[in-house]
Amino acid sequence: MKFEFDVIILGAGAAGLMCAIEAGKRGRRVAVLERTERIGKKILISGGGRCNFTNLHCRPENFISANPHFAKSALARYTPADFIALVEKHGIAYHEKTLGQLFCDGSAQQIVAMLEAECRAAGVRIQTNMSVEQVSREESREDGFLLRAGDDELHAESLVVATGGLSIPKMGATGFGYDLARQFGLKVVEPRPALVPFTFNQDDAAHFCDLAGVSAEVIASIGTQSFREKMLITHRGLSGPAILQISSYWKSSQKITLDLAPDRELTTELRNPKARRDLASVKAAFRTALPSRFAERWLDVYPPQGWTNHALDDLERRTHNWQITPAGTEGYAKAEVTAGGVDTNELSAKTMECRKVPGLYFIGEVLDVTGHLGGFNFQWAWASGFSAGQTA
Repeated sequence: MKFEFDVIILGAGAAGLMCAIEAGKRGRRVAVLERTERIGKKILISGGGRCNFTNLHCRPENFISANPHFAKSALARYTPADFIALVEKHGIAYHEKTLGQLFCDGSAQQIVAMLEAECRAAGVRIQTNMSVEQVSREESREDGFLLRAGDDELHAESLVVATGGLSIPKMGATGFGYDLARQFGLKVVEPRPALVPFTFNQDDAAHFCDLAGVSAEVIASIGTQSFREKMLITHRGLSGPAILQISSYWKSSQKITLDLAPDRELTTELRNPKARRDLASVKAAFRTALPSRFAERWLDVYPPQGWTNHALDDLERRTHNWQITPAGTEGYAKAEVTAGGVDTNELSAKTMECRKVPGLYFIGEVLDVTGHLGGFNFQWAWASGFSAGQTA
């Protein structure tokens, strides 16, 4: 069958649905094509099923991109307050958890239902289980696009690619968006897993993996970038918010630095002239800041080199500068998002439209814009989708 639309959007995730709503409000005939069996799959599993849908403190500095200025325009045009207004319009109760992170009181399904209702109101057609096999430019039809999906042929003046990245392949993630970008001559910044747990190297695994489940507040750093949040030891390495955050900045074979006792001096009491200076006393001091099992194990692996003030200084320094070289990451299977993607220099920062290919747009995670943990990636999806929807 043949279908005619003004706008076809590939991908019914956060960015694609927001774009569809805005384009539909402008009277455009919009179709959203989703290759899996249901819309908003990543929304549904986010935030432990409660969807961390935005962050009150969203700023351009919360995003990683080869062009750090690119996200500014869209983020200014559609703010957290704008999305909160939409949530409140639909009567969805929400709460702030920590650090400006907003979650539904109920379920992430409420956000998907809200987006679906807005699409209906805007006259948007959503088609699931729709696998597009071929996309081509139609020079003969005023530079529109021709898509083939099975026996169906779809035509549209504008094509919006909102196919996401490579993270969580079991939910249907593919590199289709990157393939499309390359097909049309656009550059792609090498994708990599981001917001992802680290795996230990062989030595660290032997020392710490049996402590799986133990967590502590740390400062995780690479160069000048640092995050102060929880770290979690796993059966294979390190996870938790601090680790996921810093993982987005990590490159293979690079060291990460962990401050195990932020704002604490653990050896202070030991410097008292009357204090005992032995391993039991040091372990007792470390247990005031760290979980007991971790404190004792860490000191077994990195014991004091002596009991002089100089040796205690050295131990204190190592506590605040524990350097680990991960063997790698848990990869796309456990990555919350994909860093890298379609080069932002190929697009208009205001509209997300390709400079080389009029009518072709890229939005959301498929772009080389990656947010920190805590609702920032959803805000980028809403903002980039909104911006494209104003023009497509």
